[in-house]
Amino acid sequence: MLSILEQRPRFDLIEGATPIQRLTRLERSIGCSKKHGIYVKRDDLMGVGGGGNKLRKLEFLVGEALSQGCDTFITTGARQSNHARLSAAAAARAGLSCELVLTDTVVRTDEAYRYNGNVLLDDLLGATVHRRPNGADAMVVAEMRRAELIAVGLRPYVVGSGGSSAVGCLGYAACAAEIVAQEQSLGLRFGRIVVPNGSSGTHAGLAAGLKALGDDASRITSFSVLAPLEKTEETTRVIAEQTLGLLGQNYAFGNNDIRVSGDQLGEGYGMPTDAMFEAVRLVARTEGLLLDPVYGGKAFAGLISAVRNKAWQDEGPVLFVMTGGLPGLFAYEPAFRAGQNNLYHRS
Repeated sequence: MLSILEQRPRFDLIEGATPIQRLTRLERSIGCSKKHGIYVKRDDLMGVGGGGNKLRKLEFLVGEALSQGCDTFITTGARQSNHARLSAAAAARAGLSCELVLTDTVVRTDEAYRYNGNVLLDDLLGATVHRRPNGADAMVVAEMRRAELIAVGLRPYVVGSGGSSAVGCLGYAACAAEIVAQEQSLGLRFGRIVVPNGSSGTHAGLAAGLKALGDDASRITSFSVLAPLEKTEETTRVIAEQTLGLLGQNYAFGNNDIRVSGDQLGEGYGMPTDAMFEAVRLVARTEGLLLDPVYGGKAFAGLISAVRNKAWQDEGPVLFVMTGGLPGLFAYEPAFRAGQNNLYHRS
C-alpha cells in the first residue's frame, strides 16, 4: 500500500506522525480500568491553518490539483466548515486561489456563529466565499463557478464537502498505516479506533487503509454527526471501496466491516446535545484538551457512554482520533454559555 501512496501526487502539509497520548485522568473520572486505557491521536496538532484531519485529505487533493496545473481550488461546506477553512489554508500554502461555496446548513442567527470561528479565518486566509441559503446545492454552484473560471482562462479544481472523495481519503489510508506503526512502537493494539463521521471520509479512509494492510477494518467505530445512520453507513462503505480501489485492491465492505453509531447525532448536524456539552467540558477539565462541538465533541460523548456502560471492556484499549475543529468552540460560545440548545429556529 505504501508504495502505491508514494506514487500519488501529494503536497506536504503535515510534518511527521501525529502523537498518541493516554488520558489517565479522564480514565479515572469515567471508571475506565487501567488495562483498557483511553488514548487520543492528536490530528488536531498540525501546523497549517490551525490543524485538523482535513489536512490529511488535502495533501492528496492539493497534490492532484497541482499535478493537473490548476490555479484555483474550489470546495463546498457549511458556514462553519473546518474543511473550508483548511482548504483556504492549504491553497494559500500551495499558491492557489481558493473559492468556497458555503451554505447555511445550520440555521442560526447569533453573531458568534455567523461571523466568528471558521468564518473569521476563511477571510483571514484570503478565500473568496460564495454564501448560499440552507437547501441550496453547493456542488451545482461550484460547478457553475468552475465553468466561469475556465471561460476566462483559469484552471480550477473542484472537490465536494469534507474533501471526502476517494483521492482525499487516501490521506486516512496513510493514517491507518501510521497508527499500525505506532501500535507496534507502543507495544499495544487498539480494540476500537473511534472517529466522528460527517462526510464519511475519515472512517472510509481508515477502513480502506486497514483492509489494504490485511488488518481488521471493523476495529473502527464512528459516530454520525451529519446524516441518519443508514445513509452514513452506506456512504462510508461506498467511499471505502472506492479508496481501496485506488490502492489496487477490490473488496466489498460488508455490514460487519463498517461500524457506525447514530446515537450521538441528536437533532442533526451542528445541533448541540447535552452529552456533547458534558464531553467537551470533561475532557477540557481532566486533560486540558479542547474538542470541537460539531464533530469530536459528539463522537467523544459516544466513547464516554460506551466506556461507562462497559460496552467495549473486552476489546482492549480505545484510540480516539482527535480531528480538530477548535475554531468551532468560538462559533458556539452562546450555546456553551446557555448550556442548552436554545439558539435554533425549528420549522
